[in-house]
Amino acid sequence: MEQELETAAKLIDKGAEFAVAYGFQILGALVFLAIGLKLAAWSGNKVRGLAEARKIDTTLARFTGYFVKLVVVAFVLVISLGNFGISIAPLIALAGATALGATLAIQGPLSNYGGRLSIILSRRFAVGNTITVGNASGVVEEITLAATILLGEDGEKIIVPNKEIVGEVIVNSLERRVVQTRLPVAADESCERAIEVLRNTLLDYPDVGREPEPHVGVHDFTYGGVILGLRFWVPTSRYYQVRYDANRVLLAALRDAGISLLPAGGASVPLEALSGDDTPIEA
Repeated sequence: MEQELETAAKLIDKGAEFAVAYGFQILGALVFLAIGLKLAAWSGNKVRGLAEARKIDTTLARFTGYFVKLVVVAFVLVISLGNFGISIAPLIALAGATALGATLAIQGPLSNYGGRLSIILSRRFAVGNTITVGNASGVVEEITLAATILLGEDGEKIIVPNKEIVGEVIVNSLERRVVQTRLPVAADESCERAIEVLRNTLLDYPDVGREPEPHVGVHDFTYGGVILGLRFWVPTSRYYQVRYDANRVLLAALRDAGISLLPAGGASVPLEALSGDDTPIEA
């Protein structure tokens, strides 16, 4: 019993000696670490706020703020380890070797991160723009480290890896998207009158853009008539809603003007697609 009490007393004495020798050092290091992390978050938000106040691109402002935060955190961690009495030289060597191995192991994610940096620096598009990459199209909601998130009209999120964007053909229509429609009109109808009716109807439609103005003209020719082409810009967030409603209004305007579309009759004539989104049909 006495031996156990003596051992416990020795442990208490050593603990007290350690606390006296290193307690304030550890406490100071923890306080410095906590303050440093708060300072890093504040610095990142401050830089981001200043960038946005100067009307710098939103994506670039976010990236700059995040980068500043990472730099401050790195400095704080290095200084905190020194305050704990830990030599950082071996850690730097270990970090270098680890980074080399990690680079070879995670080339895919790293290429995505590099893709994000390329997107931000080249400023090909920004948050809020409408882009089309391959078969994916939508409004840019966020550009993360690994991927660019697009928001479709139905609220679906389309996640495109950044490495798939770099080097690809990107169509950036800013906040609008073009509608391309074709209407077959009978040959005995006045094309000039039909074009005027369609153009005036589009100009009177509130959700159709004015810059550029809607384009209406003779797109092509077919058996027994002509094909009128229409191109107009609508908000991306309501692309299909506006497109379908505009088509309804256009059809009603032609009927009110007494202009008939090309009837199919008894013949089967192959027509090209009447829209850029459709496949060829039989008329």
